[in-house]
Amino acid sequence: MAEKRTHTPTIVNRRAEYEFFLLDRFQAGIVLTGTEVKSIRAGKAQLSEAYCFFQGDELWVKNLHISPYEQGSVYNHEPRRLRKLLLTARELRKLRSRLDEPGMTIIPTKLYFNERNICKLEIALSRGRKAPDKRDRIQERDVKREMARRGTD
Repeated sequence: MAEKRTHTPTIVNRRAEYEFFLLDRFQAGIVLTGTEVKSIRAGKAQLSEAYCFFQGDELWVKNLHISPYEQGSVYNHEPRRLRKLLLTARELRKLRSRLDEPGMTIIPTKLYFNERNICKLEIALSRGRKAPDKRDRIQERDVKREMARRGTD
């Protein structure tokens, strides 16, 4: 019996690497409703303004925008509601202890479906970049691009 494979999009926060130093990455499950899953499968989600925070002993993601499902009825979801993240107790303890350091934050970097078709959110423990760091990053990228261009001539 052939395995059914469907193409599901990966939603990536492209500004994350530009705005932050990504120090440590974690794969988290996320609590979603049915219409949210359908919208994500359609590629209708945005991570650009999202961030994670602790409330009690639980990790939540805020400002993760998942557009309402077009065929949804009155049971459609709120686009920017708080969503709970599912991590192991060890991972939560590690994140909580590192988050107490100054300048540290947790941001979502990627929203995708794993091989078992379960929606996962990749989060990164990160530290914000200063303006000179951003300029250095742009310069490095331009140098790599120029070297690649010259190598293919």
